[in-house]
Amino acid sequence: MKLIDIGINLMDPAYDKDREEVIGAAAGAGVSPLIMTASGEKNCLKAALFAGSYNALYPGALYVKAGIHPHDAKNWDGGKMEFLGDLIRGKEKNAPSIIAVGECGLDYNRDFSPRDIQRKCFVKQAELAAEFSLPLFLHVRDAFADFSAILSDHIKALPAAVVHCFTGTPDELDFYLSLGCHIGITGWICDEGRGGPLRELVKNIPPQRLMLESDGPYLLPRPIKVKSRRNEPKYLPHIAETVAALLDKETEKLAGETYNNSKKFFKIG
Repeated sequence: MKLIDIGINLMDPAYDKDREEVIGAAAGAGVSPLIMTASGEKNCLKAALFAGSYNALYPGALYVKAGIHPHDAKNWDGGKMEFLGDLIRGKEKNAPSIIAVGECGLDYNRDFSPRDIQRKCFVKQAELAAEFSLPLFLHVRDAFADFSAILSDHIKALPAAVVHCFTGTPDELDFYLSLGCHIGITGWICDEGRGGPLRELVKNIPPQRLMLESDGPYLLPRPIKVKSRRNEPKYLPHIAETVAALLDKETEKLAGETYNNSKKFFKIG
């Protein structure tokens, strides 16, 4: 089985002691390449440089998405996106070009950043993605009205967009699909309790629009139990097995579909 993890927060401190071992364990489980998620200038640069160094030894093992998470929008220097533009252009020595913009969007659940700043930051990243013809990796939580309005305004200028860690309603799913968005599914779907509605909704996602992600170190799939509760890409096959069972499909077939979807979406070899 071959899988691509489209959303792993690999530079999170949870992986500081064994980052390379985590990548190796994922590859051993058939999960490769990994598409890293980074947020903010320092973290994005750190992720890009790490990916460049690792890929020098293991070509094509890591790719990077760079952006400003809505939680971090409060630290954004309003209007400025130069660091993202430089990373996308590949100006940083030994760092690979960025393959997508994000994780970006709106989060009104925790409100770690003022909502007006979140919206402005989201718009700027959508404009940047359009300028460089890159897909958007999207985050939305309890903000569908504003999020959908902004996305609708910009979707036609974008080559592609994926709603990361989808856990929304049937109407929200229909809306995203009507715009041509892809849908990212995490270990949330393995939880028969809180993931119950998603376990039904996943059946409405067209096969060509579905992708899988760990969102590690978060969202450890049930019933996997580890002392640290740290999620890793090596557990992505468990998510694939769960989704395949819900779709009454062979796991290998589901894995192949999502693998090819991810390669096409992110334009990776």
